[in-house]
Amino acid sequence: MNIALLTAAGSGTRMHQDIPKQFIHVDNKPVIIHTMEAFQNHPSVDAIIVVTIESWTDVLWAYAKQFNITKLKWVVPGGETGQDSIKNGLDMLKKEVGEDNTTVMIHDGNRPLVSTEIISDSLATYAKYGSAVAVIPCTEVVFESEDGISSCVSTEREKLFRTQTPHTYNLKDLLDAHREAKEKGIVNTAASCMLMKELGKMTYFSRGSEENLKITTTDDLKIFKALLHTKNDSWLK
Repeated sequence: MNIALLTAAGSGTRMHQDIPKQFIHVDNKPVIIHTMEAFQNHPSVDAIIVVTIESWTDVLWAYAKQFNITKLKWVVPGGETGQDSIKNGLDMLKKEVGEDNTTVMIHDGNRPLVSTEIISDSLATYAKYGSAVAVIPCTEVVFESEDGISSCVSTEREKLFRTQTPHTYNLKDLLDAHREAKEKGIVNTAASCMLMKELGKMTYFSRGSEENLKITTTDDLKIFKALLHTKNDSWLK
């Protein structure tokens, strides 16, 4: 069983808006619904669980009904941190579907342009290696700086990859990782790939995209809206 776990429990303070960023409407549709539709429309995704702000739970269910998100099965309140929020979702899945043969695709609820190809490649990479993290290569020159003002130290960009979501793992592996993290006092790893890295687990890369942007600022919202209305020119392959 393949389940998309969407994280949408952030308050969006960097957006400086009256409502959380995941509920802001773009083209008459909340950002979180744009994201949910990507998984709703993918034939290999069986169900969706969303971790969100508790006071917005009823609103989310109402939006899901309005936009016919039939794969939404569970909505869970978020925790104190991103790591806690994901754990809340995982605990619900353990209770509802069990650990055996359950694949979880953890995805940022405010990454609404995740494509069918990204989802498919994540599942294919997971099937081959047992885990998958969407990445894109770093194309810019990157400097290291202690003071944020100057530097003479750079890192070879060919060795650098920027992570996105989805992060795809077996449910049992994720639950085991969170139990081990609790034992070792590892906290505030909102990204599951970082949690796995802290525990010494190998990360396998799946396909990402520059368009798979994470909406955190008003500039990101503008880019998202522009991309929604952009069609490839006929000469592009």
